[in-house]
Amino acid sequence: MRITRRLEFDAGHRIPDHASQCRHLHGHRYAIEITLSGDIIDAAGQPVNGMVMDFGDVKKLANEHVVSRWDHAFLVYRGDTAVADFLTSLPGHKTVVLDVVPTAENLAATAFRILDPVYHDIYGNHLRLERVRLFETPNCWADAVRAEV
Repeated sequence: MRITRRLEFDAGHRIPDHASQCRHLHGHRYAIEITLSGDIIDAAGQPVNGMVMDFGDVKKLANEHVVSRWDHAFLVYRGDTAVADFLTSLPGHKTVVLDVVPTAENLAATAFRILDPVYHDIYGNHLRLERVRLFETPNCWADAVRAEV
């Protein structure tokens, strides 16, 4: 069985080598979908009975490890030194310095790597992360899928 939880956050970024508008500082209303697989839990009388994982727990873990860290932050590539140095010099500014250019593809793969160890076999139902889908806009997204990451 597969389940998916969607969360949204706002963040800024820039793609320094982009040939068009995305080379400028700008922001997005991102959406991230976390897809998990596992057996349906058969535990009569337990809160997780009949579930792969409680959607509230999926949300809590995604928020703790990715969403709250990236929400209202500027996601900057370490190699974009002028912007990275400027942003990290601002007192109290929420800047996340990444080892990759913050494209939708790289953000999806980074989120997958962060979340993969978080969603482990908690209930003995073979729970595991299958996919992270990151929407940069409502019409543009990237999928980081277990078989490819």
